[in-house]
Amino acid sequence: MAVGEQAYLDLCQYILDNGNKRGDRTNTGTYSVFGHQMRFDLQKGFPLLTTKRVPFTLIASEMLWFIKGDTNIRYLLQHNNNIWNEWAFEKWVNSNEYQGPDMINFGIRSQQDEKFNAIYQEQMNLFKDKILKDDAFAKKYGDLGSVYGKQWRKWETSQGETIDQLQQVIHAIKHNPTSRRHIVTAWNPEDIPNMALPPCHTMFQFYVADGKLSCQLYQRSGDVFLGVPFNIAGYALLTHLIAHECNLEVGEFVHTLGDAHIYSNHVKQVKTQLSRHPKPLPQLKLNQEKSSIFEFTLDDFELVGYDPHPTIKAPVAV
Repeated sequence: MAVGEQAYLDLCQYILDNGNKRGDRTNTGTYSVFGHQMRFDLQKGFPLLTTKRVPFTLIASEMLWFIKGDTNIRYLLQHNNNIWNEWAFEKWVNSNEYQGPDMINFGIRSQQDEKFNAIYQEQMNLFKDKILKDDAFAKKYGDLGSVYGKQWRKWETSQGETIDQLQQVIHAIKHNPTSRRHIVTAWNPEDIPNMALPPCHTMFQFYVADGKLSCQLYQRSGDVFLGVPFNIAGYALLTHLIAHECNLEVGEFVHTLGDAHIYSNHVKQVKTQLSRHPKPLPQLKLNQEKSSIFEFTLDDFELVGYDPHPTIKAPVAV
């Protein structure tokens, strides 16, 4: 069984060769397989893909956003991270307060219509500026609801209390490392209707053996070309951070996927990536002066030896 980046490339090839052609929520169309697992030995390098450039700063700022328990895109925009903008923007342009040009089906049309794309970018820039400068606007339209950060840090119980799952799992790893209950879940059926996007990476579990911390993620749905590389690196980073706080080495990251799919408008890009040969993985260095996962900032991460192939651009299906 292939491991590391080759495991990812093998998944891409397997979907192209064997994927079921299916419709989807975005009306883009996918090639999809159900049930797949990849393994990454974190001792052999940080699993940031090298067959295309993957922006580590975006991955790290998003993970810190989750860890903070934040659900508002203002933090992300303050760190020049735009990966969650479309879901918040859609809420604004579909509201009664929006007075700009018609944005119906903006996600699809902006990819196909050059004139509309210019209007879309103009309205998006206006939206981002208002999020950053207007507290009331940011509170109303920047918040994505009960997404990952809230479920990890402030899971609401039927008694009206909250559970800090992330804090609890770190405590459990420190004090009962052999437990089989080191689990954090983001899938809260009651909150699904209030989420901008129901959690794709639904739950993760930690495992301690031989002084090493491993993590397994179950992801119900994975955009293999655009999203999955972010998920691999994001949860590898989370594993490094928790291992650091718990005085453990890193072990494996195990990535289990439900619906693993390639969008029909990403096939060309995937074939380009498959034509490239992987390079040595980079190493991740953490600021050793920080002791808690909740203290880290972007300045506390150093990625050493990352020399990937060039970026491959592709549209996001919203």
